[in-house]
This record gives sequence, structure tokens and C-alpha cells, in this order.
Amino acid sequence: MNIRIGNGYDIHRLVSDRPLILGGIAIPHDKGLLGHSDADVLTHAIMDAMLGALALGDIGHYFPPTDPKWAGADSIVLLQQVYQLIQAQGWTIGNLDAVVIAEKPKLKPHIKTMRDRLAEVLGLDSDRVSVKATTNEGLDAVGQQEGIAAYAVVLLCNSPYAEEIFM
Repeated sequence: MNIRIGNGYDIHRLVSDRPLILGGIAIPHDKGLLGHSDADVLTHAIMDAMLGALALGDIGHYFPPTDPKWAGADSIVLLQQVYQLIQAQGWTIGNLDAVVIAEKPKLKPHIKTMRDRLAEVLGLDSDRVSVKATTNEGLDAVGQQEGIAAYAVVLLCNSPYAEEIFM
């Protein structure tokens, strides 16, 4: 069995008059993330981890912010496209582990919904999708509530028995 591990990171600035989308769900907050797409840092970090595991570059290569066709794009749709690319090369996700760093809003009430949404989109059992949240204890731009960041690690497996192994 072949396995690959990739990691991803994303950060976006918080601004007024934008919805806050994390893990494909809308989170009630007075600010949202600024970006060319919906700026879903969690989903972006996961996509970069998947692409990185196979040395396929990053999401900017596939969905460049200079291309107007991706303006306002739903990152969940982009995640589906990246996963199709991964699967077309014979790989599947063993598991993914992600953390969102935000001072506000408090994300704990939304973690299960984010996990379930990501698992549904990727066709995985939710116990193979981990989403955690933390703060930066008031330190740096994220700690000063100027932005939200996310990190993700993804284990990919290339085996005809992969689904049986990870069940």
C-alpha cells in the first residue's frame, strides 16, 4: 500500500459585509472572510493538503484569483473538484485533521456541522474527518481578530483495499 501525507494552510482577513463560511457552512458573525472565492480558509487548507500530498501544487494553480470565473466560488464545489482529481489518480483519503484559528466567533458549537459537511462532500465517515478550533490568545493578526487561519493534514492511500483498511 502507498500512502502520502500533505499539509495545508490558509489565512484570510476578516471584513464587514461578507458572510463567514468555514467548512462549507455559514457561521453567524458580524464579519466574514475577504477573498476572491468565498474565502473558506478551512476548506482551502484541506484542498492544499490534498494537492500537496501528491505534489500537485496548490489551489491557486487550479483556481487562480486572477480568473473572474472563480469570483465568489463556493469552496465546497472546488473541494469536490480537487477530490475528483485525487481519485482520478487512484488515491483516496484515509483521514484528515484540521484546526481553525479564530478569536471570534466561538466555533465549538459549529464543529460537528463542519465535520459532517466535509465528510458528506468527500464521501467519508465523519470519524475520518477531524476539525478542531483554537484561539491565538490575543497574539498576532489572528489574535487581534483581523483574520482567521486554518491548518490541515491529509493522509492519502493508493490501494485497491483502501476503503476496507480505513473503515
